[in-house]
Amino acid sequence: MPARVVEVKGSQIKIELTVDRSRSMLETEEAIQVALNEAGCLASREALRYFDTDGSPIQIGPEIWRTKGQQPKCYQTPYGEVELERHVYQRSGGGATYCPLEREARLVITSTPRFAKQVSSKLAQGAARDVRRDLAENHARPVAVSYLQRLSEAIGTVVQAKEADWKYALPELEAAVASVAVGLDGTCMLLCEEGWREAMVGTIALFNAEGERQHTLYVAATPEYGKQTFLDRLERELERVKAAYPQATAIGLADGAESNWRFLTPRTTVRLIDFYHASGYLQTAAEAAFPKTQDQAQRQTWLQDRCHRLKHEPDSAQALLQEMQRLPTAGLTATQREQLQSAITYFYYHHPQMDYAGALENHWPIGSGVTEAACKTLVKQRLCRSGMRWKQKGAAVVLSLRALMLTPDRWRQFWDKLDQFGFPVAVS
Repeated sequence: MPARVVEVKGSQIKIELTVDRSRSMLETEEAIQVALNEAGCLASREALRYFDTDGSPIQIGPEIWRTKGQQPKCYQTPYGEVELERHVYQRSGGGATYCPLEREARLVITSTPRFAKQVSSKLAQGAARDVRRDLAENHARPVAVSYLQRLSEAIGTVVQAKEADWKYALPELEAAVASVAVGLDGTCMLLCEEGWREAMVGTIALFNAEGERQHTLYVAATPEYGKQTFLDRLERELERVKAAYPQATAIGLADGAESNWRFLTPRTTVRLIDFYHASGYLQTAAEAAFPKTQDQAQRQTWLQDRCHRLKHEPDSAQALLQEMQRLPTAGLTATQREQLQSAITYFYYHHPQMDYAGALENHWPIGSGVTEAACKTLVKQRLCRSGMRWKQKGAAVVLSLRALMLTPDRWRQFWDKLDQFGFPVAVS
């Protein structure tokens, strides 16, 4: 016997379903899944009807709209496709139509909110064909790839459109926020028409007085010339955080790219070059100091000592710069001389941003690993899989969804806001 509605009373729906057991637990579980999906479709149909009107005229702005009668339409739910008749309205002069049920139930295109949430979450993690397979095999829920793509695109568009307007609450943290570290970096992805281009990733990390990271916000954007959309987005997030924690020290933390510091310098109080980038240049200096193969042990000792000084001794960056400038170059190869000069140049321009001893004393972060890891988790793991190339629109949708999901509690807040304000389409 299939599932059936026993009673609908007020806001309650009573459903009866029957499940056949077998000697195979797997077969029984699959039968349970089918029965639950049938019950879910029945309950969803009745739940959707709850949002329909009684057919009375309604007013939208200055105009009165009247029903054209109840017309059938299919909607997608987590349990299956549901068809029902609902009132569709139109002005007296004809033209566009409006379905109050779709607005009040917060439908996204023709999907219920929970199904839209499930699909967009899955598509943020994997390709549409993989999501289709997962839904069919694990949820007994066949869906066309084209619909999955259209649905996630709709959600991603809302994420982008409301990014500036919808303010997300920062978490309640156990300890006070003592410092805010902001970083940005780029990583390449393959576009269909433009080839390899740099996508941008930004992070804003909140630290307590002991230097423990409490929370991280993620921002990402597809490749663009000038990076202005990304920078505007990162600045909005940073200003909200600084307003929420005015007592916290704002720290800019990145590699030596000039474009990073054009953004970070006017917006932060403390500026630090990522320690591991800086120590990487000491490696080339060590090779210049001990260029012979048999000097490897001395080279390693020199490197460990200079890295320790750079990290723990005040004013060590200036002293290391002077030491590198004094290194003899007569016996070096052209490559070794070039690499040594690169290290000297790097320290010459960035040694004021290498006060790691002072940072550690204040329990501030000295590495941009949070941002570099975000490049991998936000961009590389999803957009740079084997054979993938993207159009700008599709990549922007996926990055918007992933940034929202990776920032703790943002995903829930987004769907709460969508439930509150609705999907921004209703008249067609």
